[in-house]
This record gives sequence, structure tokens and C-alpha cells, in this order.
Amino acid sequence: MKPWQKLLHWFDREGRKLPWRNTRDPYRILVSEIMLQQTQVTRVIDFYRAWMKRFPTWNALAKATNAEIIHAWAGLGYNRRGLALRDIARSIVTNGIPKTRNEWLTLKGIGPYTADALAVFSLHERHWPTDTNLRRVGGRLWLAKPYPQMSDDERIHKFADAWIPYTGRFFDLPQAAFDLATSICTKTPTCSTCPLKDDCLAAPKFLSGKVRTPKRMIKKTKEQIHPGKKYPDRIYRGRILSLVRQSESPIVISKIGALIDPTFSIIDQSWITAMIDRLIKDGLLAKSKNKLTLP
Repeated sequence: MKPWQKLLHWFDREGRKLPWRNTRDPYRILVSEIMLQQTQVTRVIDFYRAWMKRFPTWNALAKATNAEIIHAWAGLGYNRRGLALRDIARSIVTNGIPKTRNEWLTLKGIGPYTADALAVFSLHERHWPTDTNLRRVGGRLWLAKPYPQMSDDERIHKFADAWIPYTGRFFDLPQAAFDLATSICTKTPTCSTCPLKDDCLAAPKFLSGKVRTPKRMIKKTKEQIHPGKKYPDRIYRGRILSLVRQSESPIVISKIGALIDPTFSIIDQSWITAMIDRLIKDGLLAKSKNKLTLP
């Protein structure tokens, strides 16, 4: 049995039943991919179902206002993702649904990984979308690297192209690899239970017990933290947006500091103002005189 057949057999038995699988609808696939960026699958499932009820089609989403998107996206974090998704819907309603990976890539908000995912899951093209999970599986399987890096992506793609068959369920292989990455081929893998243990070039290294697990897989992002504050600015921006979203009336700007930060003092006002300005620029807030509302 070929390695890819082993992976599919395992996937049929152990694969996750997720609401955005078993469809080629590019809208449903794109919604799931945008929501899954920087968010765990278990958290996304309920948000995805609620979103599809509220905005079931490209047209329904394209008509949504910024305020409606912000309310619907509340709790997922990184609110600009919701607005970017709505803007993609507007472009598609105007120009039509892309028919190739490269056409998807021309849309603002669609990067190489998302374009690959749409090409595989919707268009059934042969691609290996490379995010952290599929990089880990591919790098171990083909490059014998216990902890591959982004610099290995080009080689991973070349091996994937030779490994993925041209017929059959080749389009299910990335989904199978995702599930393998989250259940077996984790940071510290359980190679003895892996369906690919006899084919993976890194498995002997792990099974020998001599692989040293790095403390951090991805370089920690340096976040902006205002002097004297406990959390990064993004936390306080989220509090500002949440405050405005939950209010039944416009929020007076001069009152915001004390409402989002118990340590606020007048010298922090310029910091608060800068965060508000960024939220307005991102289309998440609107300002009228000295008050804030959703746009």
C-alpha cells in the first residue's frame, strides 16, 4: 500500500467530522479558512455555524455593514478578518468567483496558503497548502527534519508534488495531514501510532528518543506594550471595541480610558487616542465629534 493510501485509510477511521468539510462550496471553505487563522478548531465550529445562518451566501455577506460584521465576529478576535471576508464577498459579487488558485490570489486578503486551500478543497487542484501543521508533517515525512522551518517550504512543495497522486482522493490528503498533525504528528509526536511511521524519514529519530524538543517552535511576535501597562495594546484595543459594541448609545471618548484600564491616568490619553485612531482607520469604529459608535 502506498503511503498516501495509508494516510487516507487512517483518515477515514480517525478524521474529524467538521462542518466545512465534504463540500466544494468556495464560500463555506473560505469562511472556515479565515476563521481558522490564529484560532483553534474547537472555538471556530460554533462561530462558523452561526455565521452561515446569518450570512449563508456571498450576496448576503456582501450586503453586511461594518457594524453587522463586528457583532457577528464578536468573540473570535482579530476583527479585521471579518471585514476582510466581507470585502472579498463584495469583490466576488461584482467580478465573479475565481476559477483558479492564481485568480484567488489576486483578491486582497487572500494569501498563498488560503489560495492553495481553496484550490485543493474547492477546485480539486493538486496542491499542498503549507501552514504550520502541514509544514511539520511534510518536513518530517520527506525531509527527515523533526522541526522544519518556513525556509523548507519550497523543498516540501517539490516532494509533495511527487508524492500526491493525480487520481483518486488526492484532494483529501491535506485534510488528512491536518488531522494527523493535531492528533499524532504534534510537537512531540507519538510516532508508534502513526500510519506513516514506516515511511516517515524523521520517525526513526523520534523513536530513538534522541530528538531534543525546542521550547518554542515559532519566534514570538514582538507586541506593542505601552509603558506601565500589563497587556499588549491589542488587548486594550479589543476592550475599546467591545465597550462600544455592547453600548446602546455612543461612548464619550474622554471616558474610555477609565472604563478599559483600572490604572488609567490623564497621561495615558494620547495612548488611548492612538488606539482609537487605529480602530477608526481599520473600519471598526466611527467618530462623531467626541463620541464613538460602530461604523
